[in-house]
Amino acid sequence: MRNGYFQLVSMPGGYGVRLIPPDEGGEEIGLAEVMNYLDNRRIDFDMNQLKQAVSLSKDIVVRLGNGECPSQRESYTLEISSDNMTATARFYPASENGERMSADEFINDLKYKGVVFGLLKDVLQKFFSGERDYCTDIVVAKGQPPRHGEDSKIEYYFNTDIHAKPAMNEDGSVDYFHLNVVNHCKEGEVLARLIPEDEGEPGCNIMGTRVKPREVRKKTLKYGNNIALSEDCMTLTSLVNGHVSLVEGNVFVSDVYEVENVDNSTGNIDFQGSVQVNGNVSSNFQVKAKGNVIVNGVVEGAYIEAGGDIIIARGMNGMGKGCLKAGRDIVTKFLENATAEADGYVSTSSILHSRVSAGTEIVVTGRRGFITGGHVQAAEKVDVKTLGAVMGAATLVEVGVNPQLKARHQQLQKEIGEIVRVIRDAQPVIVNFSQKKAKGARFTPDQLKHVKEAAQLLETKKLELERRNEEMKELQNLFSTDKRAAVLVRGEVYPGTTIIIGDASTVVQSNLKYCRFERVSGDVKMLPL
Repeated sequence: MRNGYFQLVSMPGGYGVRLIPPDEGGEEIGLAEVMNYLDNRRIDFDMNQLKQAVSLSKDIVVRLGNGECPSQRESYTLEISSDNMTATARFYPASENGERMSADEFINDLKYKGVVFGLLKDVLQKFFSGERDYCTDIVVAKGQPPRHGEDSKIEYYFNTDIHAKPAMNEDGSVDYFHLNVVNHCKEGEVLARLIPEDEGEPGCNIMGTRVKPREVRKKTLKYGNNIALSEDCMTLTSLVNGHVSLVEGNVFVSDVYEVENVDNSTGNIDFQGSVQVNGNVSSNFQVKAKGNVIVNGVVEGAYIEAGGDIIIARGMNGMGKGCLKAGRDIVTKFLENATAEADGYVSTSSILHSRVSAGTEIVVTGRRGFITGGHVQAAEKVDVKTLGAVMGAATLVEVGVNPQLKARHQQLQKEIGEIVRVIRDAQPVIVNFSQKKAKGARFTPDQLKHVKEAAQLLETKKLELERRNEEMKELQNLFSTDKRAAVLVRGEVYPGTTIIIGDASTVVQSNLKYCRFERVSGDVKMLPL
């Protein structure tokens, strides 16, 4: 397969350009390429005549002028890629009476142009020693790309993704007592191992410049008490028999801190591992744990915060002030007059007049399975048996946006407004100083210091504004992602219930049963379950 090409030749009474058509499968001669070749050599031509001849795709000579054929040496054009990793040559034949280029001449010319590495000598040898392929792109030099390495990684030898979903009893009730949420470990047991990063190897572009591999991420083993780090810093081993968990990248081993009740006898609890309360948590007390919090009784108007899961076997009556905050999931028998926030999901039998948010889903199951009053939010799904109330208690259900991301979006709006206000206050100071300085005014050291501080503040706030705007843009892109968020009602939904999905909302006008709500074509639609 050979591309079409052209050559300056002599003809009776003058000279012209011969158009040689391609072999089968080759590229046709490009009119623009012929014209550029002739223009660059200041050879006149009739464009219409040349255009018509090229379109015929025949071996034909187009007359250009009288007299002797201009002598033209074999030539080429060179294209170097933007990353300097490849050089591509396109050769043009010498005129009928012109000289050919030698391989050495071409190589020396490349070096003169800075191409000093990765010459494809086999390709050049084939071209210069055999029948030459003209008007054809030929890669004549290739750089050596870097070998990119791999980030370091950590292998954990215990379950790092425990989800405490309760089981259903035969009578339809939910079993909140048998939950597999504990990773037991033994003394001397290997908990995690660091696999070091591979730095990769540098490459070289055709200009002889070293090309670095991408920067790899380096990790380190992070851990708490009761854990030993090996001398080579590659292995974590438990020093005790206990419970192991992974919280925000840190490995913790601890005996679960166990108490009967959280009340005046214990005071507030703040523990690095997990906490188990065999009885109740009284109002106004706090329980904070890096791991899980398990309460086998009732939680009143207390504050419970866990890096992992919160499990409450008999439910929570928050009395309008109780709050749960979990880094993973919340599982509780009921929530009443409480606030609950989970980065993962929330599972319960009923939610009454509460504000509940979940990073994934809210599932309200069991014999009762109702959400009445309050505001529930979930990024993906709300699954409930009964939604709203006969008496029309204001009930708001929202899905489609991660509550934490939405809260961050609102916070960013406030921060951006404050930064813009500071910038507007600082700019007149700088402008006024510049104008007075241009008129030859002199300033005291205190005035100069004040202006300098204002200028530094202005630059700092501009950078902060840029960062906040970039984060805002990223959040808006996340919000615009098309997710199949839904509200599933497995029983009945009552009028007056408000359902929000993404940026669309609807108010239920009549009793509906066994249905689901999804966002369809920008509106919230009721669909069969």
